Amino acid sequence: MKLEAPQLTTERLLLRIATKEDIPKIIDYFTTNKYYLTPFYPRWDENFFTEEYWQLQVEVNLHEFINDRSLRLFLFLKNNSDKIIGTINFTNFVRGVAQYCNVGYSIAETEQGKGYMTEALRTAIEYLFQELKMHRVTANYMPHNQRSGKLLKRLGFVVEGYARDFLLIDGKWQDHIMTSLINSNW
Repeated sequence: MKLEAPQLTTERLLLRIATKEDIPKIIDYFTTNKYYLTPFYPRWDENFFTEEYWQLQVEVNLHEFINDRSLRLFLFLKNNSDKIIGTINFTNFVRGVAQYCNVGYSIAETEQGKGYMTEALRTAIEYLFQELKMHRVTANYMPHNQRSGKLLKRLGFVVEGYARDFLLIDGKWQDHIMTSLINSNW
């Protein structure tokens, strides 16, 4: 299967893989939201906020997509493609008898509560199921992140378990609630 980098649109958003031209926007997104996102992210790599880091990362992201290993999307408002407002990362593609991946996401602090992530994830998951032929997508969230839990429930994700000390987030092992969504049309 030859994969072409998707450009997904919703009523209000454009979702796509980053290009080299987006690097200043990516750095701006993460720099502006660093304090807000830190409690939900692994420790930042010391070079994370540099152009050099993102030049390589943009190449790696495209390479991983082409090789059916991940899909990392940046979210833009349709009427303002000069600013990134969020991210959706489908990672750890497993094929063969499994056909699943994980999803993680973030949204700018100033864009919270506007329904953008619900809109973006619906469209991105539809693409993942229909075009990339995934059977299942998993998402995990920290118990205190009820906003994320409600978002996943709204999208139809089902709670499957509780993992103690699951991921090293902001330098601390954090418990996570494990959820999944099944492609009923697979």
